[in-house]
Amino acid sequence: MTTAPAAGRGERAPQLAGQTVVVIGGSAGIGLETARKARAEGADVVLTGRDPGRLQAAAQDVGAASTAAFDATDADGLERFFAASAAPIDHVMVTAGGPYYAPLAEMDLARARRHVEEHVGLVLGVARLSIGRVRAGGSLLFVGGTGGRRTGIGMSVIRTMTAALPALVANLALEVAPIRVNLVAPGFVDTPLSATLLGDGLDERREQLRATLPIGRVVGPEDVAALAVHLMANTALTGATYDVDGGQQLL
Repeated sequence: MTTAPAAGRGERAPQLAGQTVVVIGGSAGIGLETARKARAEGADVVLTGRDPGRLQAAAQDVGAASTAAFDATDADGLERFFAASAAPIDHVMVTAGGPYYAPLAEMDLARARRHVEEHVGLVLGVARLSIGRVRAGGSLLFVGGTGGRRTGIGMSVIRTMTAALPALVANLALEVAPIRVNLVAPGFVDTPLSATLLGDGLDERREQLRATLPIGRVVGPEDVAALAVHLMANTALTGATYDVDGGQQLL
């Protein structure tokens, strides 16, 4: 009797096959790369972003199932999005928003207050709206950073947020369980946002990191995306912060 070879022997099954991944802030950078990685792992992807044109281009790039253009920091818009979403969702990743740097003497206090309120409000809003819409064992994944762990002039707001988010995520992991909640904390990542923040200093920063990081190269959005998809797929992980900075904080 001849035994037929097992189908797919030696091949790894897609980690997110048949699952739905929502990426809030998914039209560029880390969000877009995570959407691309999730699609490669078999997921259906829903992208959101503020810019309809850029969002549509991103959706075509990754083959997104659908898109929604709105400002994620607008509580009403966020609620409308979740209310219109077909349940259940398996994973939600939030990359929307950027840092606010300003020395105290030059700080726009209204902007600083708004930045903190919007970012904390976004995390709380997504967590609350996920109840009943994200399946048990699914996940919420937020993006913070490691840069604000050091003191420095102009770092007051970002340092506050860097300290607050791990504590908030850990507590939410209990409040919305069995939905899992985790935080990814990148260092410098070579994205369009980094290019905007650094301007003409971007190439110098890249060269500095290549010369000093233990990994010998600059962290890219694909590195963060690989971690994000792992956190979605590994159902033992919740309530924790995961650094992905190429060893930058060791220097």
